[in-house]
Amino acid sequence: MPSQIRLQRISDRIRKELSEMLVYELSDPRLRQVFITDVNIDRELAYANIYISAVEGSSRAKEVLAGLESASGFIRRTLSGRVELRSFPRLRFHWDPTPEQADHIEKVLGSIREDEARREEKDARSKNDD
Repeated sequence: MPSQIRLQRISDRIRKELSEMLVYELSDPRLRQVFITDVNIDRELAYANIYISAVEGSSRAKEVLAGLESASGFIRRTLSGRVELRSFPRLRFHWDPTPEQADHIEKVLGSIREDEARREEKDARSKNDD
């Protein structure tokens, strides 16, 4: 079994190559503005779990996953020529909601900061009135 370091190197390489394929080689309109958030490979090198997201968010999740599934044979064949492994892992695509959740958290924190700034301003004005 490969070490954790080797698995991480393989994952990084697959992520890099697949990202380039999404930009330059795959012409499916369903795969526009899609990015790879993570790649995890199991210890037996049987499966590569690929986590993806899109600029527009989860509204395109089904469409993007369908596009990737239909192109998975081409993607796997191309990647196996670029990443040298005895047997190339099967690709499993998953939607990653992390970027959307991070954006939501950022908006909530921003509104909290605005509320605190308003409260401090109000408190400062009330002290000046005294």
